[in-house]
Amino acid sequence: MKLVSFTRRGSPGFGALVDGGLVDLTSRAAPHVTTIRQALLGGHLDFLDRYAEDRQAEMTLADVALLPVIPDPAKILCVGLNYETHRAETKRPDARYPTIFTRFADTQIAHGQPILKPRVSDALDFEAELAVVIGRGGRYVSEDQAMAHVAGYACYNDATVRDWQRHTHQFIPGKNFPATGAFGPALVTADEIDDYTTLSITGRLNGEVMQQASLADLIFPIPRLIAYCSSFTPLEPGDVIITGTPGGVGDRREPPLFMKAGDVFEVDIPGIGRLVNSIGVEE
Repeated sequence: MKLVSFTRRGSPGFGALVDGGLVDLTSRAAPHVTTIRQALLGGHLDFLDRYAEDRQAEMTLADVALLPVIPDPAKILCVGLNYETHRAETKRPDARYPTIFTRFADTQIAHGQPILKPRVSDALDFEAELAVVIGRGGRYVSEDQAMAHVAGYACYNDATVRDWQRHTHQFIPGKNFPATGAFGPALVTADEIDDYTTLSITGRLNGEVMQQASLADLIFPIPRLIAYCSSFTPLEPGDVIITGTPGGVGDRREPPLFMKAGDVFEVDIPGIGRLVNSIGVEE
């Protein structure tokens, strides 16, 4: 099942992608279940999958305004330096543990919405990533049980304001400007993906490949990330773990290559989706 979050006629909702459009799942499981996160918290995914199966589209994508896949996560945990190509280009040492930082939910945008270059910087960089959405919560989750806690996957562009990232050794300022976390277009449920390590990830700027890797190249694979993160914070359904970006970021090119107004960046993960966002400028 492929799930999208949206607003329609001013109200939030979510639905399943089918041929020709969407099946509306808003309030189908229960009257209060109007978001994907609420569906995950209530354990309603199997019911909704059965409900949507073989149904005809009730609306088209043109009838709705897409939202970030999970507009309201309690936690967004981002992983840095998690591909060897990116670790090497940053000249950072090998690490025993994942580099974790946070992104705020209100920095997120949907597929098709513009990423905004802030007025205080010209160093807006791209980061093509795979996002993992937690479906079953837990604390101290073991690596061998971790994949059972995954609800599904989506594309993410963890766009970064590089000069602000380097103000101190803490990454957070450069990662939390408004409209810099592109998340979408859809949540592909875990049952649709037999083995995420067989997938590739590509980032394209104006149609030109900037980043490319196999998801098997993650230094800390998804089970390790879930086990590690759940050791220091309880994970909840709807939490998001963004797994890191491959080498090829604009900041490490000679000369550096940053996104500017009018550019278009794509995150393409076959089997998961293609996230496309233009670049605008903060007013």
